[in-house]
Amino acid sequence: MEKKFYIPGNEIKRIIDSQEGCLATDRIMVDGCKVGFMYRERPYQNGNPDSGWRFMSGDEDYEYMNNPENHGVYQVNTICNYDPDIIPLLNSAPGSAYIRDENGELVLDDEWKLAED
Repeated sequence: MEKKFYIPGNEIKRIIDSQEGCLATDRIMVDGCKVGFMYRERPYQNGNPDSGWRFMSGDEDYEYMNNPENHGVYQVNTICNYDPDIIPLLNSAPGSAYIRDENGELVLDDEWKLAED
């Protein structure tokens, strides 16, 4: 089934100077939710420019995340169009994670730990 994106492709503007990719869930890309949780892994290039960033709304459960139909690879710039709040955090080191707090701000998630390879 073809995904109907919340922001049509022809409305995506160049906001950041990056061609790097990332993973994002359909809760953001299709449902239009703000980024509620984001973390950065060590970039996995495999011939593609990966930023290492992974973006979720924060309410996805294991079953949702385990279904590859519920997320995809996008340019980081595209996610910036959906939620510009992420832009100041994009230069954070791999291993960093941010969660949206009760005030709606993305703050460092000190308790999150990246799973070891």
